[in-house]
Amino acid sequence: MRLICFPHAGGTAQLYHGWRALLPQDVELLAVRYPGRQDRFTEPCAERMDDLADAIDAALEPYLDRPLALFGHSMGSSVAYEVALRLEKRGIVPRRLLVSGRAAPHRAERTELHKSDDETLIAEVRRLGNVDAEAYDIPELRELLLPALRADYRLLENYRPRHPARVRAPITAYTGDDDPHCAVDDARSWSELTAPGAFDVRSFRGDHFYLVPRERELLADIGGRLR
Repeated sequence: MRLICFPHAGGTAQLYHGWRALLPQDVELLAVRYPGRQDRFTEPCAERMDDLADAIDAALEPYLDRPLALFGHSMGSSVAYEVALRLEKRGIVPRRLLVSGRAAPHRAERTELHKSDDETLIAEVRRLGNVDAEAYDIPELRELLLPALRADYRLLENYRPRHPARVRAPITAYTGDDDPHCAVDDARSWSELTAPGAFDVRSFRGDHFYLVPRERELLADIGGRLR
């Protein structure tokens, strides 16, 4: 089967670089590369959630010959959810939707950080414990990274579905027990978006980016569920 991974706001596929070695051998890992960064730097960032999810859904066309599972962290959780809905319209139900570090779309805190100045936006990145936050201390990198970060926050903060549809896939929600952005109760809100009895939640020690220091523990849990 294939595990499709979705990065956080301002993030890249690099977050999942070490995952392949920790997954079962029969699980192929594919990480989504959002436009506007790394080797897609010259492409405009996505403006709307629908645009991003539609593009990813289309890009997955060659990979639908095997069962899929989806994992998203933070903003990636919402993107993965929207892609799951699109796959289900094709008649393809993911084996599992794995969401991390974010409440369900209709329960997420309403913010407008994309309208803030650069320092406020960067301060939020630091508050969440982003392991790549030090890159914003380097003027040349800051200039390159900020547009994608702001665009992702704008996309996410303008994505406010009041009555999101349930997915047919079972959902597992993960969070860090010291995450200032997603407490365990926030993670439990995903239970409203799948069938009764098809949801569970697990927390790990750590902040919003618990999945970096707890990578081995998290992948052991994911690998067990995919089996």
